[in-house]
Order: sequence, then structure tokens, then C-alpha cells
Amino acid sequence: MASNDGPRAIADVSAGTILATVTIAVPPERVFRALTAEEQIPLWWGSDALYRTTRHTSDVRPGGAWYSQGKGADGHEFHVQGEYLEVEPPHRLVMTWKAPWDGDNVTTVTYMLEAVESGTRLTLRHEGFGARQDACRDHGSGWERVLGWLNAFLAAEAGIKSPSIFHCRMIPPRPDFAFTLTEEERVLMDRHADYLRGKLAEGTMMLAGPVADPAGPWGLAILRVGTEAEARALTDDDPVVRSGQGFRYEILPLMSAIM
Repeated sequence: MASNDGPRAIADVSAGTILATVTIAVPPERVFRALTAEEQIPLWWGSDALYRTTRHTSDVRPGGAWYSQGKGADGHEFHVQGEYLEVEPPHRLVMTWKAPWDGDNVTTVTYMLEAVESGTRLTLRHEGFGARQDACRDHGSGWERVLGWLNAFLAAEAGIKSPSIFHCRMIPPRPDFAFTLTEEERVLMDRHADYLRGKLAEGTMMLAGPVADPAGPWGLAILRVGTEAEARALTDDDPVVRSGQGFRYEILPLMSAIM
């Protein structure tokens, strides 16, 4: 079963620490191998729009070294390296991190892998940035991106379709609907709001609310589901649509999303 727990990262710049997490729908053993095997990391770490890891070497044992080389979209080459401190497959991996773009300062990255019903919950802790707040903040957004690449790679390998994001515009039956509600329509809108709260709790909806369009307010819902057909089924089941009073949704897929 695919999980909706996408990658999230928080950078605590005052403490010089990053905490990131993602839930991946494969077992911890497979995630651990993707994080450590020399031939695996170049397969998923990077994107053509930003950079690609081109070579990775790893001596996966306490005291063993690791080294990654890559090339940016502009052709600029880079590297990052470190040493393994703790290796406890498939649940824990601790290593140092030394990057030229961070002044070759040595920080520490800890991966913790926990088996859960939907696969593996990966928690990452990157610490040791000290007062280098910009470096901490930049690495935080970088780790969220990296965990997204890892999740997409392993999901594709397992034949799991990654969720897509859909922009759903709920158009009311008249332009001045928000200002001329009848009592019956207020009750219907309360049912509509309860329905959307349920979808938020399920994880299929990310955001919803009225949009103050000068031409007339309308409702926005951002859905995270597998296909447009699933988005359509979800909006068709909305009480306002089922009421037959003239509400309708326009659904458009996002071509890409930064979250």
C-alpha cells in the first residue's frame, strides 16, 4: 500500500540541526541498500534540472570511507565525502558529511529506518552546522528534495504510481453565491466543509478554501491522488455536486509541484 507521507524537512538554524522524514512503500532492507550500495546511489540521487550523481564509492563499515561525485545542470562538477561511524543494517546508518560548498566543515548525518505497515519510515538527522545558519537552511531544503528522489525511485521500482497533484476549482451556481446564500445553501456548505475535512484527514486533500476572485468567489481544493479519474470521483462525491443545484468542478493536473 502506498503511503501519503511525503518528504518533509525542518531546519532548526538556532541549533544547527536538520530533521527530515519520509515514508517509503518498500521494506527497510531495500531502503538501506539504496542508501549504501555503490551502484544504487547514481541511479536516484539527482535530477537533470539540478544535478546528477555520476559516481559513488562506499566502504560500508565503521571507519570506512564514502565519496560521491556529480555534475550540475550547468556542467559544473562537485563532490561530497565522509566516513561511516555506525552501520547497523537495515535500521541505522551514521556517517560524517564533508562538502566543499559548506567550507569542508564536517557534519554528521544519521539515517534511522523503521518498519511500518506501509513500508519504511525513514528519519534523517543532520547536525553540526553550528552558527552557519544559511548552510543549515540550504541543506534542509536539499534533504527534502533528496528524500523525494529516493521515494520516487523505490516506488517506481516497486511498480507503485506516485501520487499526482490536481488543482480543483469548485464553481458555484451563480457569481454572487457567496453573498446571497439561503439558509438551505448554508447547511449544504457546512456539509461540503465537513466532506473536505474528511479528505484532509485521509491525506487525499492538501488544501482547500474560498478564493476572492473579483469576478465572483469560487472554491479551491488541491488534491493528491493517483489519477485524474480518482480526483473526479472525489469531487463528484462532494455533497454540493450531488445536490444537483448547479455546482461543478474544473480539474487540472499540476505539471510539477514544489512543496
